[in-house]
Amino acid sequence: MHLDVQNLRNFYYRSTLGRAAQKAVRDQLVQMWPEAQGQTVVGFGFAVPLLRPYIKDARRVTGLMPGPQGVMPWPTGMPNMAVLCEEVSWPIDTGHVDKLVVMHGLETSEQPSAVLEEAFRVLGPGGKAMFIVPNRAGMWSRSDKTPFGYGRPYTVTQLETQLKHHNFTVGRHEFALYQPPSQRRFWRKTGQMFEKVGQAVSMVGAGGVIMVEATKRTPAPMGPGLKEAVSRPLRILTPNPSKEVKPI
Repeated sequence: MHLDVQNLRNFYYRSTLGRAAQKAVRDQLVQMWPEAQGQTVVGFGFAVPLLRPYIKDARRVTGLMPGPQGVMPWPTGMPNMAVLCEEVSWPIDTGHVDKLVVMHGLETSEQPSAVLEEAFRVLGPGGKAMFIVPNRAGMWSRSDKTPFGYGRPYTVTQLETQLKHHNFTVGRHEFALYQPPSQRRFWRKTGQMFEKVGQAVSMVGAGGVIMVEATKRTPAPMGPGLKEAVSRPLRILTPNPSKEVKPI
């Protein structure tokens, strides 16, 4: 089940560990998606800690928060961009989203297939989604002191298989949160070092979260229409030597 929005807010905005996790995952997201110029960006679940870098240049940024979780105003000091919604019925027109970020929205859902169907619906042709879930092999999924210790953790293969089953084209994947999920001062002081080392040596098993990029795949149009090549083209304008007009 979904965590309460108050617990999520307290973790990401009011704890040292939560702020460190927010920075690590957000930095990796910005590295993969450095800009969203003129685009519509949507987050589902509790993805708002990752969306602030896109507010300046995006055409629109919206944070969707499912009813079982609850909603809070976001961002602080700016007009509200957070919306309470049904978990599998988002208040967004079909095909209007360019970039979608899902965090704490898939692994905690009791209807993950329906969530993926809704994600596919709102994306425009070629739109991209980033699914961020706990890594089954990582330390963060084994600790209930963080939000990543709740719900069902995934392996890369499990998540990619599920995305392909819902017609997404799976792209690259990355890991984040190599630092231990501990509030102790030593781990907080060395957290950034662990993130840099983890990214440099690809410590796959140690990453606390998996980040998989997926693209909306649209089938080619079917049915009658003008084809590129005509099997028996008309020869109205082609001269016929047997019917040449003789000069008078």
